[in-house]
Amino acid sequence: MNTVRTSDEESTGAPKVAVVTGAGSGIGRAVAVELLTAGWSVALAGRRPEPLAETAATAPSGGGTALTVRADVSRPEDVAALFDAVRDRFGRLDLLFNNAGTFGPGGVPVEELPYEAWRHVVDTNLNGAFLCAQAAYRQMKEQDPQGGRIINNGSISAHTPRPHSVAYTATKHALTGLTKSLSLDGRRYGIAVGQIDIGNAATDMTAGMQTGALQANGETAPEPVMDVADVARTVRHMAGLPLEANVQFATVMATAMPYVGRG
Repeated sequence: MNTVRTSDEESTGAPKVAVVTGAGSGIGRAVAVELLTAGWSVALAGRRPEPLAETAATAPSGGGTALTVRADVSRPEDVAALFDAVRDRFGRLDLLFNNAGTFGPGGVPVEELPYEAWRHVVDTNLNGAFLCAQAAYRQMKEQDPQGGRIINNGSISAHTPRPHSVAYTATKHALTGLTKSLSLDGRRYGIAVGQIDIGNAATDMTAGMQTGALQANGETAPEPVMDVADVARTVRHMAGLPLEANVQFATVMATAMPYVGRG
């Protein structure tokens, strides 16, 4: 665990505190850097310390404070240690961006998908999101002033599947149920919960889409992507709302990607 110090305070006082899971790459890195740039204190969580340190180093000087914590969100003991570290370092928690996830083995038909692969996707995408949300919920409920915000990273696949994506699609549909239930239960404690469903942000995970992705009709076709910075700005907007307001669901996608009418 390492601490990278850049700035103590925003002009309005003590900075808000966020946890970003899967912060070592892709959407997690972009969101973490966006929040740090805006002056947030951000705990960067992920399985590998080196990419987390790279994320912290990517943020410009003069922004917020970055705390890197190695954590596998599918392991309850890692999640407990992550949120303990945040409480010890910052004293409170204002935002969880529940981002860590995996697609699993790509292009594998359902009848050939190994159970171990299914279980790995479920443990990361669903169980990990639950464990982090539960830990954040407990801290937000107990802290003074009470409350905070949880934003779950859903997907276009929370609405419409791609071919050969049964594990990923099932977990993303389940994440929508998690979001709704947490949002309802959090009302009395000032905990706002929303979900951002992202389509074709340009990251390592989507690198192959511009050259060709399997479509519902069995053909392979290139798909447009969008700048991941646009996702990060959307998350920052959602995170910056007062707790009396909530973006329950937001869909941010490459304008011309095959979602509306997919299949």
